[in-house]
Amino acid sequence: MAWTTTQDLADFEGATGAFLRSRPAAHTVLLSVTSSLRSLGADAYGAGAPAFGWWRRSGQDPVGAAFVWTPPRTALLSPMPDEAAGELVETLAAERIGIPGVNAGRAAAEAVAGAWQRRHGGTVTTAERLRLYRLDQLIEPSPAPPGTARPAMPADRDLLLAWFTAFAAEVGDPPPRDARAVDARIAGGRCLLWETDGRPVAMAGHTPPLSGAARVAPVYTPPELRGRGYAGAVTAAVSRAVRAGGTQELLLFTDLANPTSNALYQRLGYRPVEDHLVLEFGRG
Repeated sequence: MAWTTTQDLADFEGATGAFLRSRPAAHTVLLSVTSSLRSLGADAYGAGAPAFGWWRRSGQDPVGAAFVWTPPRTALLSPMPDEAAGELVETLAAERIGIPGVNAGRAAAEAVAGAWQRRHGGTVTTAERLRLYRLDQLIEPSPAPPGTARPAMPADRDLLLAWFTAFAAEVGDPPPRDARAVDARIAGGRCLLWETDGRPVAMAGHTPPLSGAARVAPVYTPPELRGRGYAGAVTAAVSRAVRAGGTQELLLFTDLANPTSNALYQRLGYRPVEDHLVLEFGRG
């Protein structure tokens, strides 16, 4: 088998660092998740121990694929050759690593899901269809809604935690385990609030710049305040701030089931890069 697996984050980063950094857009989620595990702890995403892996065609070849699994979520995959996809399924089965599904670019997701189904039978269900966008030239919202953007402060901690929890529920993710991620966003200046008349009405955060790229996430407006332009305004503000800080490669994901958000981000100057799938596995 050409896959090596480990539960040691340092070993994984030592083996895959150059590979992941070589394509920061394609590997944006793997880079940001491993960064969070390093800074927040191995239990940042769940009580189960994370698992990691990398693939080489032979022992002396450079790394050509990688995965990160933070239970109970689906496993994150890099792009990979079909042979690596088949070998990954066999490796996971041999080592009793029971991933519940995959989250990856379409080609890798479908290759691994197909190999998994041939190996195990059962079902493969499409849970989400996502599109990765990259910011070209920022187009400011016009007309802009009333209000201004400001960095989230420690006094906003409870509000942010409530909004992070509500956002996770809307997209079908597990809720935050605690306030660590929120605290890190506040301390790093990585979350902006759009405020009108002294009241926060929307937020947009971003991941730390990694290998010259950052990703906008999450963007959230409470349901009762939607349709007023706040999400576009705060996304433009956080995009402008990231670029002003020296990071030019700015990415974000949208759910293809939400035409409103896809149209919004394209109006701001975000252009499609590639589609991703979240596929869930069911035993036969």
